[in-house]
Amino acid sequence: MEVSPLTYQKQAPTIGTKDGDKLLREKTDQFESIIVKMMLDEAMKDEKNVFSTNDPGDKIFKSMYREELSTVSAGGFGFSQMLFEHLKQKEVKE
Repeated sequence: MEVSPLTYQKQAPTIGTKDGDKLLREKTDQFESIIVKMMLDEAMKDEKNVFSTNDPGDKIFKSMYREELSTVSAGGFGFSQMLFEHLKQKEVKE
């Protein structure tokens, strides 16, 4: 049995194009979302709320809430912009 080599390779987007900029912005926003989620998780780790219980459903709900909050707020804290500009400058130098 012979295995044929993979002949199709997807073209990597370049940063200098508008499509590449859009994709780069999406990725830097996703990265910022991860950072914000980690910060929210750490900040709310020992949260005590008199209106909620500590059952598994409540923990899952809070985790999902923090994840959605971090996704929606991505791009607004400045991490994404700094990373985007750094990668754009790096692309120009090369």
